[in-house]
Amino acid sequence: MKSIKFILIVIAISVVTYGFVNVKNQQSANSQTNLVVGSKAPEIVLKDKNNNDLKLSSLKGKMVLIDFWASWCGPCRGENKNVVSIYNQFKDTKFKNAKGFTVFSVSLDRGNVNDWQKAIQKDGLIWDTHVMDVNNEAAMKYKVQYIPTSYLIDGEGNILAINLRGEELRKKIESYK
Repeated sequence: MKSIKFILIVIAISVVTYGFVNVKNQQSANSQTNLVVGSKAPEIVLKDKNNNDLKLSSLKGKMVLIDFWASWCGPCRGENKNVVSIYNQFKDTKFKNAKGFTVFSVSLDRGNVNDWQKAIQKDGLIWDTHVMDVNNEAAMKYKVQYIPTSYLIDGEGNILAINLRGEELRKKIESYK
């Protein structure tokens, strides 16, 4: 009986210790992800509309707006018309550290594919780089606390600006020509 109690105590201590170490390691990893202007944008690999993996790094060489949004988000849908206008204006532009501009749309619709695809159509999001963050992976990596949230990155993957919208975003992009 004593040996069973001893084994149970050892198992309990092991589980608690593992959980504590795992939480500490996760906190340490999160604190090392410093998402500020000038830092490298972390890689994103998510499924696109055709259920294929799409990597943010596949857009290297272009200026990219990483746009976290959802079909159910009114402010996101309102901002989409500005993003479309900016995309059309700059998609073929040569910048200091990039050639062309695109949008990497990260949907937080959590698997609601029909609403997501309808919103893409209705809002005229004509670029091909749409992904869905079903498990909240990219949103956690980019510390998204609300949407819309956006990151503007250059052709080398460096963060140029965070959460610019409308005319403020247009002027920032224009400044890199």
